[in-house]
Amino acid sequence: MFLRVIAFAGGLTGAAGFSQFPEFSQQYLQRLGGAVDALEQVVADFDASAVAEGLSREAALDQMRGTAFLERRRDDMQDTISRFTGLRGDLEALEARSAWGRAAAGWRFGDAELISDTSKAFRPGLPLTLEGAGFAGAGFLTGWALLLAFFAVLSWPFRRKG
Repeated sequence: MFLRVIAFAGGLTGAAGFSQFPEFSQQYLQRLGGAVDALEQVVADFDASAVAEGLSREAALDQMRGTAFLERRRDDMQDTISRFTGLRGDLEALEARSAWGRAAAGWRFGDAELISDTSKAFRPGLPLTLEGAGFAGAGFLTGWALLLAFFAVLSWPFRRKG
């Protein structure tokens, strides 16, 4: 009986935790969209400057040599372009998915800065949607099963052999 009560508590804890994923992923997407918009402006400005000088992006980056400052700015711009490209791909992939699809594509939540910022500002949401209820159910079952398995492993050495 005690084991069932503990497992039920584990299930409720899992339900509470998992039910927050749709809200967390929504808040992450909002931050991701803002980051993509900001980086897009920086990249577009750089590309416009390059075009005004009759250069491609790559040619403009290649010309940023000769001084330590220019080379540092070139490296910074390459990092910015790379981050923009990666985040834009993540945004496009995640926007098209439901909360379940976003969970399945969890590797797309890979920007440490955005995860940290989202976590700091995250406010839990109640699971008032079908998706939230589904995640709550999945979390409950996962928490229940993990605690039952944990206690089964702990009690295994003490079982009587029949």
